[in-house]
Amino acid sequence: MTEFSITILGSGAATPTLGRHCSAQVVNIGCFKMLVDCGEGTQNQIRAFHQKMQAFSTIFISHLHGDHWFGLPGLLSSMHLCGRTEPVTVFAPKGIKELLERIFEVSGSHLGYELTVNEIAPDGPEVIFENGKCKVTAFPLLHSVPTYGFLFEEQPPLLNLRKDVRAHYGLSDTDCRRVKLGYDVEGADGTVIPNALLTKPRKLPRSYAYCCDTAYSEQLLDTITGATMLCIESTFDKSLESLASLRQHCTAAQAAQLARQAGVKQLLLTHFSARYKDLDLLLDEARAIFPDTFPANDGETYTLPPNDQEAR
Repeated sequence: MTEFSITILGSGAATPTLGRHCSAQVVNIGCFKMLVDCGEGTQNQIRAFHQKMQAFSTIFISHLHGDHWFGLPGLLSSMHLCGRTEPVTVFAPKGIKELLERIFEVSGSHLGYELTVNEIAPDGPEVIFENGKCKVTAFPLLHSVPTYGFLFEEQPPLLNLRKDVRAHYGLSDTDCRRVKLGYDVEGADGTVIPNALLTKPRKLPRSYAYCCDTAYSEQLLDTITGATMLCIESTFDKSLESLASLRQHCTAAQAAQLARQAGVKQLLLTHFSARYKDLDLLLDEARAIFPDTFPANDGETYTLPPNDQEAR
């Protein structure tokens, strides 16, 4: 099975603490690694948790509050200082291009590799990146500045031929390649042979939904429903729900409610306020609603479970 894992580099909200740095994660799909958010100190966390800085060619920034992107200029500069020549692509809300250009101009910095900055502003779910390993969809969240979640989906594997169908139907090499891609083919007599007769059912691709920062909003269900794992902020406990609403954040209970409504397999809580010295209160609230809940802890890696549902 293709590797699909999440490594937490930072799980704290706004102000970093000794145990929790600002938001940053590594999404690894089939050894293709993407950086998601890049709060202050991310490059130190990359080293601390044995990631390779030069492995990231694609970076996604959810919004332009400092705890989600202040580490980006330093990381891009360090990539250059360490001899990077491969291109890097950044996806982030409008304004990031001007910010980076101004920082590099004022500091007299330059990069020895090609940096492409794509500013995103989708009104609804929109595919912003795709390669042979994965597809990434951006979608709007509900926060005090333009903020976007990301849905990471693994690409489905090639279909497997059923035993003896090649000989039975006289399939050529070209036919077999088309069948594995999902196409129907024509038999020797011109009859169309449905793909389902030729191939074994395959499991539905796994998906990871990242939602940070956001207020509780059922509009998210349009995109996150059925995700294998949902990672969503839980900045406050339910006694501070009014404060969460004011600052457009979620409580742990609200995060769990969204997970239950979305029918996800697992819930990963993140973006914890520095006021919580331990997470028992938040976890108890969430698990009372959605038992399969885990806390995002800096340095830990979480592997998405296999999907037991078949694509057909």
